[in-house]
Amino acid sequence: MAVNRKKILLPTEMARAGWAVLDGRDDLEAIPFGPDMPTETFHEHLATASGVALWGRPFPAATIAAAPHLEVVSRIGVGYDAVDVPALSARFIPLFIAGTANSVSVAEQALFFMFHLARNGTAQDRVVRDGNWGAKYAHKLFDLYAKTLLVIGFGRIGTRLAARCRALEMDVHVHDPFVPEDMIRARGCTPAPVLDAALAKADFVSIHCPKKPDTIGLINAARLAKMKPTAFLVNTARGGIIDEPALYTALSTRKLAGAGLDVFETEPAPQNPLFTLPNVILAPHMAGVTQEALDRMAVACVRNLLSAIDGKPETENVVNKDVLK
Repeated sequence: MAVNRKKILLPTEMARAGWAVLDGRDDLEAIPFGPDMPTETFHEHLATASGVALWGRPFPAATIAAAPHLEVVSRIGVGYDAVDVPALSARFIPLFIAGTANSVSVAEQALFFMFHLARNGTAQDRVVRDGNWGAKYAHKLFDLYAKTLLVIGFGRIGTRLAARCRALEMDVHVHDPFVPEDMIRARGCTPAPVLDAALAKADFVSIHCPKKPDTIGLINAARLAKMKPTAFLVNTARGGIIDEPALYTALSTRKLAGAGLDVFETEPAPQNPLFTLPNVILAPHMAGVTQEALDRMAVACVRNLLSAIDGKPETENVVNKDVLK
């Protein structure tokens, strides 16, 4: 007798480690889809799908409506600003994220930006390549030791960056209105409930909060003006949390020493003035995309899908937890 198998859609970009989780699951049919699959074809597959894993493809309300049998959506990663969560919640469909699968990788990228900015890695590299060793003292270099770091957002990534920077003997301050101050102190950090006051004290600021209506433009011209002219700003969270034109003004006028940016308001990012500045280091939204993280995220993503389909959801990784009640 033929088994009525449930269908799950998996992106071709997902690491093979995730596909391997399905070994032995004869009750499921995995259907691959690529980034270039036309929306109409994707909707046709969704019409009979029980679950879908998402990499870079947006998942708006119209796409959700094309999936009448959908039980679960799982992101290969932790960001979900391209997913219409209210539309999923209206149908009691849980949205999963990869949890801590890439948290270490993003924290390491933020730390890399901090080291690179403090030691002016780009300029030092150029001195050697140009054979201009006489210019090696033209650029100021700084220690991380004894500097003040402000971590904005104390979740999976912010806590890990804080731990690494404490090991470097930095003075770590934390701004996160959703984390009790005693929990921040328990990790050896100083609570910073007033963001403006904390910005004025920081030598480094690293952003690790989600992108939401109340965090869009969080670091604007007024807040950039409160920072030290010797301070460095790092963003490995989401584009739009920093006002990019205001950041360009602060950096180009040397009101801010430098910035490390992995994310941008528009991605793929078009040419913009920030790319012309020598005191900025850039990356193409790759902070959480190490080889190890890709494997961990793929495995977590598929396990999340299976947990929902099997009726035992990994609740810790669910964004819209209300749908599980």
